[in-house]
Amino acid sequence: MRRSFAAFGLTLTIAVAALLGPAPATARAEVVARINLSSQQMVVYVDGRARYGWDVSTARAGYRTPVGSYRPTRMHRMWYSRKYDMAPMPNSVFFRGGYAIHGTPHVRSLGRPASHGCVRLAPENARTLYRLIADRGMKNSRVVITR
Repeated sequence: MRRSFAAFGLTLTIAVAALLGPAPATARAEVVARINLSSQQMVVYVDGRARYGWDVSTARAGYRTPVGSYRPTRMHRMWYSRKYDMAPMPNSVFFRGGYAIHGTPHVRSLGRPASHGCVRLAPENARTLYRLIADRGMKNSRVVITR
């Protein structure tokens, strides 16, 4: 039952993104990951069309996830956070200093703020985003974070 509900939520997120139209001109790139802090959702646009909609976890109280439009700066299949006890960060896409989008084993927290500032995704979704950006190139990708 939970799985079918998650699939419905994913379909609904993509449908809403499709109604909103293509990615905004200010965020034009082949791959655009739009993260909304209020809804704790990411919509991934490929060539201007919404292709994926996923729950995320961003900064919990006392921490922050930076708002703005960024190009990915580096990528690592596996990174270990030197700041947070060598916590694993699979399929990391860094976009501003130490801030990254990455996979997490804490999937029950997705959909609500729970991180130290990074954008957490389910492992399979992080892998999908990582591959999209790796295939299209960091210079053809953008991370857009809004409130």
